[in-house]
Amino acid sequence: MLRTPTGGAGDGTATADARWVSIGTVLTRLREEFPEVTISKIRFLEAEGLIEPQRTPSGYRKFAPGDVERLAQVLRMQRDHYLPLKVIREHLDALARGEQPVLPSPGGQRDLGDGVWDSGPGAATAARIGRAELLAAAQVDEEQLEEWESYGLIVVAPEGGYDAEMV
Repeated sequence: MLRTPTGGAGDGTATADARWVSIGTVLTRLREEFPEVTISKIRFLEAEGLIEPQRTPSGYRKFAPGDVERLAQVLRMQRDHYLPLKVIREHLDALARGEQPVLPSPGGQRDLGDGVWDSGPGAATAARIGRAELLAAAQVDEEQLEEWESYGLIVVAPEGGYDAEMV
């Protein structure tokens, strides 16, 4: 004979703790935007101090809406800006203090379509080397260098010379 469970909230009613959710619910909410996220990842981010969910008396994690949003921000900053967790934590802590920090750039943006490297305003410029230095450093001959230039793999800087990073 089937038994109907008794107790708890009835159908269509919310409990007093409805805004607090379990780690499984957090995972479900985040999976739409972050399909690679796992429960282990959420636990790791907690261990790193990026989120601080409450604990029930029996030790289960309970996440407030703010915890879920902060977790989503952490995952976005990792995905979109490739920032280390320490930088993400400092950024979010500054936001919590009411500051308006600027996200640091992990480096320039490369447009693979035209081979141009944009390091952005105020970025340090690369050291320049001459053609002979590039040939020696790359251990190639003039013909090989010309071939690389024809493919756009090596580009002469507008002010002359080559970026030392080309090596």
